[in-house]
Amino acid sequence: MKRAIIISSVSKGIMKFINNTFLLVLILTCTVSVPKSYSQEKRSGQISISGAFALYPMVIKWADEYKKTYPGVRFDISAGGAGKGISDALNGMVEMGMVSREIYPEELKNGAYPIAVTKDAVVAVISDKNPALNDIMTRGLRREVGNDIWITGRYTTWAQAFGAKSKSPIHIYTRSDACGAAEIWAKFFDKKQEDLLGIGVFGDPGLAQAIKNDPLGIGFNNIGYAYDAATKQLLKGIKVIPVDLNGNGKIDNDENFYNSMNDLIAAIASGKYPSPPARELFLVLKGNPKNNKTVTEFIRWVLSDGQRFVNEAGYISLPKEKLLSELKKLQ
Repeated sequence: MKRAIIISSVSKGIMKFINNTFLLVLILTCTVSVPKSYSQEKRSGQISISGAFALYPMVIKWADEYKKTYPGVRFDISAGGAGKGISDALNGMVEMGMVSREIYPEELKNGAYPIAVTKDAVVAVISDKNPALNDIMTRGLRREVGNDIWITGRYTTWAQAFGAKSKSPIHIYTRSDACGAAEIWAKFFDKKQEDLLGIGVFGDPGLAQAIKNDPLGIGFNNIGYAYDAATKQLLKGIKVIPVDLNGNGKIDNDENFYNSMNDLIAAIASGKYPSPPARELFLVLKGNPKNNKTVTEFIRWVLSDGQRFVNEAGYISLPKEKLLSELKKLQ
């Protein structure tokens, strides 16, 4: 009887050893084969970027998300206008310039290498305290009217421009810095930034603040500075003037998509909102970045995984075909 008990105990011990050994092998096998993230290549280095206010919030978001996966990569990002961005890139001051306009032939000749990364638009803005607000929002902005405000200077009162009862003067604002917003707004009228009339204000935040402070002011902003990216609603103190797309002198229901950022983004993506002032945004380098692995890896991520953050940040994703063509530029 005792012998049977001893044999039974030995058998249980052997089985326990076999089971534990099998479990250990199973754990080791799973640890090696499943978590691919553990074997991801470590990335490090520094990337400096400067330029367009239009692209600045998006690049900040991309950098923050990228560092969550690759904390070894450091970023130095500053806004100062598209002109500064491309100048800094071509002069070797930064690895990349943020540019919110087309790249000029002379810039391409000097080595500018643009990569389109997203899309947004410029909108006309006024104060929500404008005395002619109802007339302006009902009639909207026709292209010809905008031309006679910012280019020819023919319209100097709200009555002339929008048929308002108020005879108050229009206070016109533009940008003082070389920037894509002003360039693309002028292109809406087939002109260039230097053709725009108005009081020059530096930067998107500055121009938005000037409009908030002046009930008689009219200006233009990138959509990221007219809307709150978190709530997707218009910033307090600002109204976006709808564009009278069909020129019939009033804003029809299918032209009224400015109450929320999401509605405007959808209109830009579908082509309802005109281009210009809708446009592509670029990261510009000096020459092909294929020899700079840190920069190349970041741009590849921006054009692939990084696109999932575009809409939530208030921008418009490029079509898949466009993204693929931009990725090919990195080869």
